[in-house]
Amino acid sequence: MSPAAGPTNSLSDVPGIGVGHYQRVGDGWLTGSTCILAPTGGATGGVDVRGGAPGTRETDLLDPRNVIDRVDAIVLSGGSAFGLAAADGVMHELAQAGVGFRIGAPGQVVPIVPAAVIFDLLRGGQYWTRPDASFGQEAYTDARMSGDGESGVRPQGCVGAGTGAKLGELKGGVGEASQLLADGTVVAALVVANAFGSAVDARTGELYAARFGLAGEFEGLHPHEHARPAHSWEAAAERSGGDDLQPGRATTLAVIVTDARLTKAQCQKVAGIGHDGLARAVRPVHTMLDGDTVFTLATGSRDAPDAAGMHGILEAAADCVTRAIGHAALAARTLGQMTSYRDAHCEPHADDEQG
Repeated sequence: MSPAAGPTNSLSDVPGIGVGHYQRVGDGWLTGSTCILAPTGGATGGVDVRGGAPGTRETDLLDPRNVIDRVDAIVLSGGSAFGLAAADGVMHELAQAGVGFRIGAPGQVVPIVPAAVIFDLLRGGQYWTRPDASFGQEAYTDARMSGDGESGVRPQGCVGAGTGAKLGELKGGVGEASQLLADGTVVAALVVANAFGSAVDARTGELYAARFGLAGEFEGLHPHEHARPAHSWEAAAERSGGDDLQPGRATTLAVIVTDARLTKAQCQKVAGIGHDGLARAVRPVHTMLDGDTVFTLATGSRDAPDAAGMHGILEAAADCVTRAIGHAALAARTLGQMTSYRDAHCEPHADDEQG
């Protein structure tokens, strides 16, 4: 049976998962935060950090050698290290709802909210315009609506943590993808594509990710016959006066979610394999300038997989990350000096959609 996407081709295909975004654009702002909310009772979590300049919070907690294995939410944010404050807002809202690791009487909890950030400082023009706890609170509220099934398909592109994202020489953003396995298991990924490397083949103008799409998924892109070639990383660094060669000026983030019941160690393995999907879609990847980080959440609403089933989940995880990066590039729109992939490489076409 050929692989197939879920009904929405997004994290929404995993029951109980909420996805929320909040962003500000204009008056010096070009940034935002994203909240991925686990079902009631949390989800088993894992993480794999491979970029050379990560900005993270509570990732050590997800090491299989450590005690806590249930995650209540994951926060992805712009703002570089300042943006980690968005997780405070999500923690506050979860604590108000009595959700978290219980430390005393009912309602006395510590919410478990790992987080990671991208660099987007100054992309809106002002240094002080960056996410704080209020961004996390707003993203949490949006995720609650999503998890309750009230908001339908979630927006992609220039939303949430992807608002100020830059994907190589082009505008980056948020992208999602999902896959249904033969036994009914769902695997999905959300990415914030803000890589130093390029997502575009300089020889053809084609997205690397488009080569890994499901049937019909990336058809109709119509690259120009002489598509503007993707700039090399050397050219990008020259245009920026060397600023792009400073550590931490990039980073791609991903959250892989499945409804299978996995152990903490298995979640870490899934996150690691997710980086393979990133490497297919972005070149170069895992540089000393990126903070590439992949999380995994396993909700456990389905039975634990056998050996063959686990390999199916691993394969789908990598594929979903690759495809999600493709959707991030396609959903992004031109903002400021960051040109979208569609504007740079694609002929106008009736089937084109842009978020």
